[in-house]
Amino acid sequence: MTPRLKLCLILCLLCLAACGGGAEAAPPPPTLSPQAQLGKQVFTRDCGACHSTSPDTIIVGPSLAGVANRAATRVADQDAYTYLLTSVMQPDAYLVEGYENLMPNNLSKQLTGEELDAVIAYLQTLQ
Repeated sequence: MTPRLKLCLILCLLCLAACGGGAEAAPPPPTLSPQAQLGKQVFTRDCGACHSTSPDTIIVGPSLAGVANRAATRVADQDAYTYLLTSVMQPDAYLVEGYENLMPNNLSKQLTGEELDAVIAYLQTLQ
């Protein structure tokens, strides 16, 4: 090995060490399915003015960060999908403690069936 090549290798190793080259990078966020991507757009348009998807960020209604996990445990013998769908279709069915029922009752009538399914698919990605 030539002295120049050795120098290049040493410099590369030093750069890697300085940059944390051995540390694992955080995994990228999962790619949303086309349905969930549509749901994210509908959520942003119709729900994002009142609900945040960031933890501990309250706009008007509760933050929906982690809602997929919570929805699966909120009502006995009810899965997350059913809980979320009911929450949109009948906003007064399950009120989160400390919040008034300010959600529009006609939201499910304003959304197409495709949009409603897409919003629920997106909410199920919010773990």
